[in-house]
Amino acid sequence: MPTVIPPFKDWRIVIYPYDHRPPHVHVVGKGEHARFELFCDLGQVQLMTNIGFSMSQIQLIAAYLTKQIARLCTEWGRIHDH
Repeated sequence: MPTVIPPFKDWRIVIYPYDHRPPHVHVVGKGEHARFELFCDLGQVQLMTNIGFSMSQIQLIAAYLTKQIARLCTEWGRIHDH
């Protein structure tokens, strides 16, 4: 599972190679997991699922992912051959 950008705090940002659409990333921590959809054309992310992260952590992660959206969208396309 490729970690596509440097970890944020202690959380890994991952795109799975054989994962389904829509474009999204997984944020993986110790006992925590969230998925964020990538709205590449809008430059935004949206929470899809959350297990274990607090809402303040989700807000921090969403802000970080939004800053990295161009890179994340490029990596999604590269990994999924689009």
